[in-house]
Amino acid sequence: MTSPRSDTRDVVVTGLGVTTAVGQGKDDFIAALLDGRHAFGVMQRPGRQVPAGSADDTAAFLGAEMGEPVLPGSMTARTLRTASLSAKAALTTLHEAWHEAGLDLADPSRIGLVIGGSNVQQRELTLLHARHADRPEFLRPTYGMGFMDSDLCGFCTEQFPIRGFAHTLGGASASGLLAVLQAVRAVQSGQVDVCIALGALMDLSYWECLAFRAMGAMGSHRWADDPAAACRPFDRNHDGFVFGEACAAIVVERLDGRRHPTPYARFRGGATAMDGTRNPHPSLEGEVAVVEGALREAGMPASAIDYVNPHGTGSPTGDAVELQALARCGLTHARINATKSITGHGLAAAGAVEVVATLLQMREQKLHPTRNLDDPLDAAFPWVRDKAEDHAFRTALSLSMGFGGISSAICLEQW
Repeated sequence: MTSPRSDTRDVVVTGLGVTTAVGQGKDDFIAALLDGRHAFGVMQRPGRQVPAGSADDTAAFLGAEMGEPVLPGSMTARTLRTASLSAKAALTTLHEAWHEAGLDLADPSRIGLVIGGSNVQQRELTLLHARHADRPEFLRPTYGMGFMDSDLCGFCTEQFPIRGFAHTLGGASASGLLAVLQAVRAVQSGQVDVCIALGALMDLSYWECLAFRAMGAMGSHRWADDPAAACRPFDRNHDGFVFGEACAAIVVERLDGRRHPTPYARFRGGATAMDGTRNPHPSLEGEVAVVEGALREAGMPASAIDYVNPHGTGSPTGDAVELQALARCGLTHARINATKSITGHGLAAAGAVEVVATLLQMREQKLHPTRNLDDPLDAAFPWVRDKAEDHAFRTALSLSMGFGGISSAICLEQW
């Protein structure tokens, strides 16, 4: 689905925030990306491994877990007591983007928030259920809010003066990029002057890990003894995705609106499409459709794209289909790397994190390496492999796909 091209070039990105396992804040994040610095290991958070004594308690789920989010000093002890990991990550990430964009000077009634992600606090809920299984009468009242996705909206708008609108948007692993596209549309339509897209940290429990592994999406036991080698997007020895905790925020607004910092980039075009399936299998037709739709709205031929940030999860089928789609759309000339090879797969947050990665690389005019790309599925693509490379580029295409047949794409142009 695309919208008319009128006014699309007037929407710009004025603020970014990011919190990941490899870096908290833009500067740490881009430094880690360019260094190829990872944080993969056996996950240690309570609720992430199968409880001892269970039938499958030998499963070792790999991932990249962040340190404690560095929170702004304005957060009260009372707020902290009931803040989940997803909420803490949202707050610190939003704080960075908010202040870079200078939103304290904006009219709160004209600021919107779109949170990409649904069911993002599963580990917290799993721990809470276990804690109160024998004494449900002691369940804290805030559970009545915390199990709803709207709780994250309430938490963020309580801490920041966002009074235009706030809602969540669920699109599985495409959620973060869908939130960016929805934020752009809200600004284009005049619903708000400024909109923040937040890719929420999806806090998995061992239940979700078990299910992902059972369906063949999450990496198996194959790399249990070598976690650093487990995440292998587009490599012939890929084994499924490896989870990575992450959260990202992108501020978009009209160029002719309030005074704002020098933008990172302008929005050129975007598209979404549905494959008409509940299954997680990728669709070549759907991915081709969103790439072509984004280019069509941007008014750009494929030859004008300098860089592609792909979905690239390490899925045995998804990676191959994505490369086929890029080739069919005439994008074999564009430089390409895989951000998830460094960060892991942030699921709901992934699309937003990768937009941030794209814009920071554009600012630096450098592309980060792709870890573990020893034997590419298609060596004809101009991969960035073992180390970061200088690359003068102005245009970029970023892709995100989600379970349920959701495909999305966005075209960005350096300011």
